[in-house]
Amino acid sequence: MNFLEPISRVLERIARGLERLGPPEAATPDFSSASAFLFQAETASFMPVPVVNCVPLPLLKGVDRNKDVLLANTERFARGLPANNALLWGARGMGKSSLIKATHSALCEGHPRLKLIEIHREDIAALPRVLSRLRTAPNDRFILFCDDLSFEAVDNSYKSLKAVLEGGIEGRPQNAVLYATSNRRHLMPREMIENETSTAINPAEAVEEKVSLSDRFGLWIGFHQCSQDDYLAMVRGYANHYGLNASQSDIEGSALEWAATRGSRSGRVAWQFTQDLAGRLGKSIH
Repeated sequence: MNFLEPISRVLERIARGLERLGPPEAATPDFSSASAFLFQAETASFMPVPVVNCVPLPLLKGVDRNKDVLLANTERFARGLPANNALLWGARGMGKSSLIKATHSALCEGHPRLKLIEIHREDIAALPRVLSRLRTAPNDRFILFCDDLSFEAVDNSYKSLKAVLEGGIEGRPQNAVLYATSNRRHLMPREMIENETSTAINPAEAVEEKVSLSDRFGLWIGFHQCSQDDYLAMVRGYANHYGLNASQSDIEGSALEWAATRGSRSGRVAWQFTQDLAGRLGKSIH
């Protein structure tokens, strides 16, 4: 080092060196390139998804009221009107994530600025960074989609999520809503809440803190186990849509046997049976 060199020049060289060592700045996302994106936390970038894996909205059977509620909320949001964050909770395999993707697909043709962005559960701590990027695109409308959102006893990231949803100083941007799915209504295991209650000086306050996270979602949409009639309606809907030509009695009998071997009836089981049936019939369902 030249000791006669001005200190300001030395500091400038050090700063340039640190910039080269740091990660490159994330490129400005081009949200016009697709209708759906996957957020990648490692690079803080948004990867376009050319084709979203979803089923047509009319094929989702047995959840008619849930469809109406989420579709109405999303349509208002797409039109630039106020809308709520939504938590879809309940029985597994009953179409929670499918409903979110199908709703977006049904509306994005009429509302091309409606975008779906999936953020993984393990990247939820990056949500503030995501929202800051979305603020730079005020003309677009963003549905942030987090599938299977839940928290364990050692996980404190739920506190940052609470602040981002409603309680932060900036608040949620008007052009973004969060749609999350979970098997748990309060996003946390019961024993976690009970343990907090047993060790807290004021048990009621501990419970309030835990359940207040789900309160940040304006819409709670519950999914429950389907009846046999609903299950068979799902199977018939898939069979008719994909042209699986077999007698209705044969299809229903095989579908009930399939459900019995799985020990449950749900939309996921109906879809898995449909894939098996199509394969046996030599039909493509893509």
